Amino acid sequence: SFVCEAKRSCVDRERRKETHRERMVREVAESCVDTMLMEMVAMYSGRFYANKPELAARRIEAIGYQVGHQLSERYTMERPRFSDHLEAIKFICKDFWSEVFKKQIDNLKTNHRGTFVLQDNKFRWLSRVSIEPSPEKETEDPSTPGESKAAQAVSMYLYFPCGIIRGVLSNLGIPCAVSADISSLPTCSFVIRVKA
Repeated sequence: SFVCEAKRSCVDRERRKETHRERMVREVAESCVDTMLMEMVAMYSGRFYANKPELAARRIEAIGYQVGHQLSERYTMERPRFSDHLEAIKFICKDFWSEVFKKQIDNLKTNHRGTFVLQDNKFRWLSRVSIEPSPEKETEDPSTPGESKAAQAVSMYLYFPCGIIRGVLSNLGIPCAVSADISSLPTCSFVIRVKA
């Protein structure tokens, strides 16, 4: 009895240590992903394709697509195939979003004709971003208002998660187009249009 209790206590202690290690790894990984996203957007939109924002956006989205495709393989390995589009979208809203962003999607809407809107009221990757125009940017180019330039810069950060969502769904056999809309930070809506 005493030996069994001691073994149980030892096993519990090891589980707590393992949980703590997993939590630490996740926190480090999250900060690395934040930094990687900021650097990737800065490099593609500011350096590699400074004069071609649409090309920078496509490259960032393509990288997100690859990440989403691979994450989908990892997170659906033990699951049976989804029976319909809605079931796959619900998987993204609950399980996938929880793994990647530590919370579920706040709201899911659909027109039941292949369009889905996923709303995250506190999208983690936009939590440290501001779209307030900077005065020096406004004076540089008076033909483009500072606010629209700032909003365009913020939208560059959304091509990566759009690519992730498209990659996940593509791996699940659902071809689609994904776009993002930010009405007020850090709220973000992802619009998924399934291709027929």
